[in-house]
Amino acid sequence: MKIQQLTVGMMGVCCYIVSCEKTGKAAIIDPGGDEENILDACRKENLDVEYIIATHGHPDHVCGNGPIQEATGAKIIMHKDDAEFFARPEIKEYFSMLGLAESPPADIIVEDGDTITLGEEKLQVLHTPGHTPGGICLYNAPDCFTGDTLFVGGVGRTDFQGGSMQELSRSIREKLLTLPTDTIVWPGHGYGGSKSTIGEEARSNSFL
Repeated sequence: MKIQQLTVGMMGVCCYIVSCEKTGKAAIIDPGGDEENILDACRKENLDVEYIIATHGHPDHVCGNGPIQEATGAKIIMHKDDAEFFARPEIKEYFSMLGLAESPPADIIVEDGDTITLGEEKLQVLHTPGHTPGGICLYNAPDCFTGDTLFVGGVGRTDFQGGSMQELSRSIREKLLTLPTDTIVWPGHGYGGSKSTIGEEARSNSFL
């Protein structure tokens, strides 16, 4: 699987373009702004963008979903719990404070253990609630895209509506720290670095 990491938007989201090298089928994970830069990167590689995947529904990670979908026709994928949570009027109003566009409705709803196929590559959905109710990580050994569940040297905040430190800790302990230690962590923001490994985070992440 080929991986391109781009830092996008006003909040420095780590967006990923992941693709099957044999078929050119691709997905964009968390297009949080700078849509033309993301699309240009896809065009340069002649990628066929099939999916836009939200690791969670916070506006800084999904504000580019609409423009990217309009340009590519790609289907938006989100966990069912976030699709429901972020559709609630009071939640929309709460997060409107960020001044960013919300995502169009998800075309495909996923749950823990589901698989997203890109040509000959497969991304396994790991439901990791805590940062949001329907937060997910995406695993294709040796790579794991952890969104705002796990950063390099940190973890996602839980003080927004829908957050829970207890759930986040359980998610990391049961879904991520059980992966092979050489699993590459690709985070949703590069606060502590652009990538790490599960083994390194288990050893040195003070939040764990």
